[in-house]
Amino acid sequence: MNLKEIFSELLLKIGFDSSDIEKKWLDLEKAYSKKSRHYHNLTHISSMIESFTAYHAQLKFPDEILFSIFYHDYIYVSSKKDNELKSAESALAVLPAQTTVNRQLIFDAICATQQHQHNANEDINWMIDFDLKILASDWNAYQMYAEQIRKEYRIYPDFLYKPGRAKALKHFLENDSIFQTNEFRDLYEEKARFNIEKEILLLTS
Repeated sequence: MNLKEIFSELLLKIGFDSSDIEKKWLDLEKAYSKKSRHYHNLTHISSMIESFTAYHAQLKFPDEILFSIFYHDYIYVSSKKDNELKSAESALAVLPAQTTVNRQLIFDAICATQQHQHNANEDINWMIDFDLKILASDWNAYQMYAEQIRKEYRIYPDFLYKPGRAKALKHFLENDSIFQTNEFRDLYEEKARFNIEKEILLLTS
């Protein structure tokens, strides 16, 4: 299934009126297709859904997590610090009154993608790991990701961007682990740390 089909099937399942789903998809597509989005776009959503599909059986609330994936970067302005909160609010705002899903879980899951800290809810930990899997890519793919992020922050000159980006990356390394689930730690922790350390070196040399 393509993204639109997955989205439409989910919305129908959780209580949306079929006549409203096309409009919701067009709104979502428009938000993620803005010219300013070089990384936080539908390709990123697709990648997260690949992980979601692979680990679907681990989730207690798959519908909530899938809905959260679709909306977690709905609002994204690189100069703002409340993107996740605004995205979470937007996600709740589009939900129909009679929805079957847990609104609080959706809100919490989307907000958790700001700090990427370990959560008491294991489903949210999976969501965080799906979001960060890019960090463990092979180096060429990681470089492309880093370049895409730089383009999203192009309003900032290098003398501001480089130390800011390095500081954000060091924050990941200061945590006990980058990934929150045992599965992702075992598979990806070492590679992600290698990539981050390499990028920091490039930013600071």
